[in-house]
Amino acid sequence: MTSQAHVIKTQMPTPAPTPEVLLQLVRNALEDIKAKDSVEIDVRGKTSIADYLVVTSGTSTRHVKSIADEVVQFAKKAGAMPLGVEGEREAEWVLVDLGDVIVHVMLPRVREFYALERLWTVGDQPPASDDAEAVADERAARG
Repeated sequence: MTSQAHVIKTQMPTPAPTPEVLLQLVRNALEDIKAKDSVEIDVRGKTSIADYLVVTSGTSTRHVKSIADEVVQFAKKAGAMPLGVEGEREAEWVLVDLGDVIVHVMLPRVREFYALERLWTVGDQPPASDDAEAVADERAARG
């Protein structure tokens, strides 16, 4: 009896897209489905959970869900499987976790209430200089 070797064909996994490529995919998806007021926040050095957060708005719960679905579809086409999607049932705030990029899709009232942009950018802008205020006060005093 002779034995034959069985050939098993496998495919090498596609390398994961870089954070910058993922961010561009998200931009494309948001533009494609007309998301509103999108903001990208670079959180490298602030947290290890991601490199970028994207916060955007939809005009209704249906639009919010559609935006999140579009982000997922664009990511999958590029070979990036989302790590998770949360909030789809209520669709007031849907989070799409792409690993290096996390996308928050929210209704405007929910976005305003939670103010994620302010939370993640506190301390990014240097405070108004006391020196500049002192110079202005001195000039005003001199008249």
